[in-house]
Amino acid sequence: MVATLERGIEGGKWYSLIDKVCREGTLRKAAQAVIRNQGAAGVDGQTTERLKAQVETTVALLSRQLREDRYTPRPVKRVWIPKLGSQELRPLGIPTVRDRVVQTALVYVLEPIWESGFAPHSYGFRPGRNAQQAISRVEALLQQGGIWIVDADLKGYFDTIPQDKLLAAVAAKVADRRVLKLIESYLRQGVMETGKGWTPTERGTPQGAVLSPLLANLYLDPLAARLKRPVFSQLVDESECRACCNDYQEQPDNIPNAVFGASGHPVNYNRRQGPPR
Repeated sequence: MVATLERGIEGGKWYSLIDKVCREGTLRKAAQAVIRNQGAAGVDGQTTERLKAQVETTVALLSRQLREDRYTPRPVKRVWIPKLGSQELRPLGIPTVRDRVVQTALVYVLEPIWESGFAPHSYGFRPGRNAQQAISRVEALLQQGGIWIVDADLKGYFDTIPQDKLLAAVAAKVADRRVLKLIESYLRQGVMETGKGWTPTERGTPQGAVLSPLLANLYLDPLAARLKRPVFSQLVDESECRACCNDYQEQPDNIPNAVFGASGHPVNYNRRQGPPR
C-alpha cells in the first residue's frame, strides 16, 4: 500500500487517494474485517450477518457510489455504556455497517501516511502496539532512573476535538479533496439517540467509529511532542497519558497542564512516586 500511495505524493502532500479507497479489493478487505469484528447494527438495522450474505453486492455498490461521488454516510447511533473504573456512563457511537466498511477502507489508505510520523512513545490504537507494551516501557524507565509516574486523562476528548482544527491537521498531509470531503461528512453526520432524534455534531469525532482512533491520534500527536522533561508518554486511548519523569526537581503536578494545556481540554490526573531504587 505504501509503495502505491507514494506515486501520488507531491510537495509533501498526498493526492489521488480516493481511487485507492473505492477499489473493490480494498472495500472487500474492509468488509471482511467488519464481518470479523461483528458489532451491533447502526440506525439502518443492517447486521454484519446480512453483510456477509451480500458482501459482493455491497462492495460493488459502495465502490460505484464512491467513484460517482454519491456516497453519503448515515447518522451514528448513540448508546450509553459504563465507563471503565467509574460509575459514569460514556457515549458510544455505532455507525452503520456500510459506513464501517468505508471507514475501514479509509483507515487502510490513510494510516500508512501518518503512522510513521507519530511519536515513538505513543502506543494507543496503533498497529503492532498495545497498552501492555507501554506498561513494560514504564517499568523499564523506572529501572533506568525514572522517579515519578503521572496519569493524565483529557476529559471528554473524543467528543470535544475541534473539527476545524482536526480537518486542518488532515489537510496538512492529504490534498485529495474528495477524501477530505468524505472525512468531513463523517465528522458532521450527526447522531441518532432513542427519544431524542437526530442531533448535529459540531465538535468531536464519534467514539466507536472505525476512523475515530486514527483521527484522534493525529490530533493529539503534536501534544505528545511537548513531553520533553518527562521522557515517556503512553497514549492508551488517545485521551490518556502516562508520563515517567526522571528529573526529581521537576514538579510532577505541572506535567499534565504543561503538556496538554494548549489543547483546551480539562485534565484529570494523579501522580505517584516509583518504587525506591
